[in-house]
Amino acid sequence: MRIAILGATSQIARDLTLSLASEANKHLHLFARRPDEVTNWLVSAGLTGRYPADGFSEFSKHEFDAVINFVGVGNPAQAVAMGNTIFEVTLRFDEMVLEYLQMHPACRYLFLSSGAAYGSSFSEPAKRDTPAVVAINNLAPHEWYGVAKLHAECRHRAHPELHIIDIRVFNYFSRTQDISARFLITDMLRAIRDKTVLKTSPDYIVRDFLHPSDFYKLVCALLAAPAANAVVDCYSRAPVDKPNLLAAMKKEFGLCFEVAEATVSVNATGSKPHYYSLNTRAAGFGYQPALTSLEGIVKEASFVLGVGSSGVIGDE
Repeated sequence: MRIAILGATSQIARDLTLSLASEANKHLHLFARRPDEVTNWLVSAGLTGRYPADGFSEFSKHEFDAVINFVGVGNPAQAVAMGNTIFEVTLRFDEMVLEYLQMHPACRYLFLSSGAAYGSSFSEPAKRDTPAVVAINNLAPHEWYGVAKLHAECRHRAHPELHIIDIRVFNYFSRTQDISARFLITDMLRAIRDKTVLKTSPDYIVRDFLHPSDFYKLVCALLAAPAANAVVDCYSRAPVDKPNLLAAMKKEFGLCFEVAEATVSVNATGSKPHYYSLNTRAAGFGYQPALTSLEGIVKEASFVLGVGSSGVIGDE
């Protein structure tokens, strides 16, 4: 299978590339605004010469069986800094693929959407009948990212004849995560690494962190299933709430934390108490997650923190 990876510099795209590298019948072509950066990463990942890396201007010159579009931002601080240009960037690259599909209608298209497409509330988890809610008369900047994804999903449903599946990612964590990013989990990792005290708010939140191996399983299931025009939500075997996550990180890695009202956080897409989904439509495509959120986090955090067999950080 010939697969185009768009936005190959992103963390989740790189993780998927590494997973797909184990399959000899998957022939990847990586595209990015900075192809030299992709080439350098391939060398560092031990994939020298394995896959071509090009700028987006080369995309339409090739034949692909599938296109996976990762173009966008995965860091809340980046989303804030990007501002309203998120609309232009999302539209430009999505239209590039849609034009390609008009010329190659048998090609499959997997688009990385977001749980933020539902809106910015999440007072309860998403379900199959959960509507997207957009404050059209009072649209705030933190909602732009989600609206851009929703707009793309609407374009895709308007082309039922094309093989497009939108993948709504809620939370994703792997050992390749930039731990300088402002997420709760990265704040925890920095506190453990630096032996500082994490100050966190008393807000009760529930998150569902997808492990790279389960994301890989989902992508493979979607590519192997009969072609469709649909959308699926990402989910692990079980979500985790903040109290249990804090307790587990304390037990496993010695996290020290204090619950305090006055804490600063980055809510690039709004505050979401229950940011996860109970919509298991992906199961209909053959997807079955192997790990819970907590299992995936502990597994990847152990690698990030260099925890050896003795359980001591930095032990070799």
